[in-house]
Amino acid sequence: MNLVTRACSAAGLLLTALTPAAWADDYQLSHNQRISCSRGLAPGKLNTATCKSYTYLFNTKTSEYFRCQVSLALTRDNKEVINVQTDGGCTKKPRIFETDGKYDFDATETEPPNTNSFFGPGGYSVWAADVGAQKIRGCITISSGLGSDISKCLDMTFQ
Repeated sequence: MNLVTRACSAAGLLLTALTPAAWADDYQLSHNQRISCSRGLAPGKLNTATCKSYTYLFNTKTSEYFRCQVSLALTRDNKEVINVQTDGGCTKKPRIFETDGKYDFDATETEPPNTNSFFGPGGYSVWAADVGAQKIRGCITISSGLGSDISKCLDMTFQ
């Protein structure tokens, strides 16, 4: 019986230690993931294909978010794969709302630079909504072509 009491006490302590994890911020993955690929020819009849994909990870409590990107480059000749390289990571972005709450989020990006991007690698838009109130904020960020991105947010009005 003493062993059962010790086991229950240990389980209780373990649950108490894990309780703060339940209070941790909640994260949501954006619903719009995209992938774009390009191909190129190199000297010696080498073919290179590069694919990039991105997503956003959103903190539903604080409205901070991360832009995450992964890329893969594959170089081959007519007979074999010569080189495979991968890269990626997430970059923290500022909060969309100043106060903590319960938020929903989505994001999308422009297509690769050869389509509708005027100044560089393109831009992205993010939308965040306070799910406890009728409050939506839309933000657009574009590359200025002069070193820093330009980002503006606007609260939506309801008519």
